[in-house]
Amino acid sequence: MNDNFLIAPSILSSDFLNLGDVLQTCQSAGADWIHVDVMDGQFVPNLTMGPFIVRHCRRGTDLPLDVHLMVEKPENLLEAFAKAGASHLTVHVETCPHLHRTLEDIKSLGCKAGVTLNPGTPASSIFPVLPFVDLVLVMSVDPGFSGGTYIPEMVGKVAEIRRRLDEIGSHAWLEVDGGISPQTLPEMKAAGATAFVSATSVFKHPGGIAAGIASLRNA
Repeated sequence: MNDNFLIAPSILSSDFLNLGDVLQTCQSAGADWIHVDVMDGQFVPNLTMGPFIVRHCRRGTDLPLDVHLMVEKPENLLEAFAKAGASHLTVHVETCPHLHRTLEDIKSLGCKAGVTLNPGTPASSIFPVLPFVDLVLVMSVDPGFSGGTYIPEMVGKVAEIRRRLDEIGSHAWLEVDGGISPQTLPEMKAAGATAFVSATSVFKHPGGIAAGIASLRNA
């Protein structure tokens, strides 16, 4: 298990009119990664960012770009996102019939490979590929929109995946995304999570981005 933990602001809730300034503020405030939620309007009921936005994010920050592909047929988009500057590419077990091959393709493009699963998908569905991943992402909301309702039962899923990662000696990051706040982060960390995606708690914090990141770090 990684001894440290990471904060990854999700720009889905950020001010896109001033994206460059947002990225620099996140970096200066101590963010570890920038999380980019890619949605295709098919796998999830929303349409968001493509490689074009990732390319501009790459120009705006030196931080790793943590790109979460909530899309059908992600294998068709891997190269475009890698060329745009993605550091990590995370795909859903629900959309990858040849998951191991997709993860190997991600690595061949020079990116860290991640796997994720929806709240209703059992943890065991990703166990066969855990030896091959650099990152596991557990969704703690139903994906598709920023500000979704946190599902506390996902703490148990994080703990189950943590046990499996430890059993196989994996050093993969165990990331959680959805409803992560100063109130929910501690219980996810206690369950074994090591990376925390947050949108609302960072970008809607009354004290601003830096205060939002600090509140998560202090929690």
